[in-house]
Amino acid sequence: MADENEPPRESKLTRSKARWAREGKFLTGKVSRPEEARLPPGQHLTRDWPTLDLGLTPNISRERWRLDIYGAVENPIFWDFTQFSAQPQSKFVSDIHCVTTWSRYDNQWEGLATRDLLDACQPHEEARFVVLHSHDGYTTNLALEDFAAEDAILVHSWSGAPLEQEHGGPVRLVVPHLYFWKSAKWLQSIEFLAEDAPGYWEVRGYHNRGDPWQEQRYSAD
Repeated sequence: MADENEPPRESKLTRSKARWAREGKFLTGKVSRPEEARLPPGQHLTRDWPTLDLGLTPNISRERWRLDIYGAVENPIFWDFTQFSAQPQSKFVSDIHCVTTWSRYDNQWEGLATRDLLDACQPHEEARFVVLHSHDGYTTNLALEDFAAEDAILVHSWSGAPLEQEHGGPVRLVVPHLYFWKSAKWLQSIEFLAEDAPGYWEVRGYHNRGDPWQEQRYSAD
């Protein structure tokens, strides 16, 4: 397992995506027409669920998995999977949109809504951002209001079955209204901060927020 303080090693994928950011690949300059409002500009639909990662797929069983919530919170949390699954459970259906231009409709998720997590940890008034830390060394940052979206969820199941390892199981974040790189896989910890702290892709040329409908793919968009 990678040290959470060390960035992941570069791979062919990371080098390619860094080059895309420099070149502005996939940008269209178009806006969605009203009849296509569900599909963001520059995206195409797929029935598959493509797998993208940093070249490392952590093998973390539910028995070994832990989630740490810390930082600017009233109640730090250290859950194992049994404690996590004992929290209020929600089921959401949402679309996902990857910055590499694919979108997938009507994904069925089950897990802990981020709003219920916020009720449990009680962020301090100065908390404005979260940083997601993953078991492969990946990080990504979110504004607290994006993390707290009404359909944002920490998922352990997809389409009625446990979330597969290749898609981020045992638990990943899903924030449907942002590009999918913001929905960290293999979730290990969530850090609440008063100041923003850009993550792995955000310091490598990708947009700090990543709104698909505004086509916020890269830092200059």
